[in-house]
Amino acid sequence: MTNTETIRKTFSASIESLIENCDLLEESIHRVSALISTQLLEGNKVLSCGNGGGASDAQYFCSCLINRFERERPSLPALCLSTDASSITGIANDHNFNDIFSKQIRVLGNPGDILFVIFNTGKSSNLVQAIQAAHEKQMFIVVLRSTNELNIEQMMGSNDIELCVQSEKPSRIKEVHLVAIHCICELIEQMLFSM
Repeated sequence: MTNTETIRKTFSASIESLIENCDLLEESIHRVSALISTQLLEGNKVLSCGNGGGASDAQYFCSCLINRFERERPSLPALCLSTDASSITGIANDHNFNDIFSKQIRVLGNPGDILFVIFNTGKSSNLVQAIQAAHEKQMFIVVLRSTNELNIEQMMGSNDIELCVQSEKPSRIKEVHLVAIHCICELIEQMLFSM
C-alpha cells in the first residue's frame, strides 16, 4: 500500500466511524448537553477525569468550558482531576493509584455536580472508583467509553448517561470521543448563551 493509499484509507475509516457513531450517540449527546446545562444553571460544576489520552481529553473539555468553545461568553465552572501532578502522585504514593480520582472527588464534589469520565481501552480501576465516589456524593455521572469496557453499565444509576462508541480500534474511539466532546460543548453554548 502506498503512502497516499494509507492516508486515504485512514481518512475514510475515520469518516465511516464518525457517521456510524453519530446515529448511535445523537440522543445521548443531547441528553448530556441538557444535563450539564441544567446543572450549571443550578450553580453546580463539572469534574472530569481520564487516563492517558482520556486525561488529555478531560483537560481539553474543561478548558472549553472554562475559557470558550466557539463563542465568547462567561466562564463555566469545571475542574479536571487528571492535571494536578502533585495531588495525583502524592495520593498514588501515600495510598494507592486507584484512589487518585476518588480521593479528589470526595473532597471537591458536591451533590448535583457532574463527573465526566473518559474511558479509553483497557482496565481503569481508578475510574471505576471515581464513579463510586461520585455516587456517594450524589453527583451525576457521564461516561464516554467504548465497547471494550463491558462492566460499566452495572455501575450506572438511573440519572447517569453513557456514550458508548462502537469501535474496537483505539484511534477511531479517540476520534469519536473528540467529536462528541465538541458537540457537547457547542450544544451547551447554544443552550446557555443563545440570543
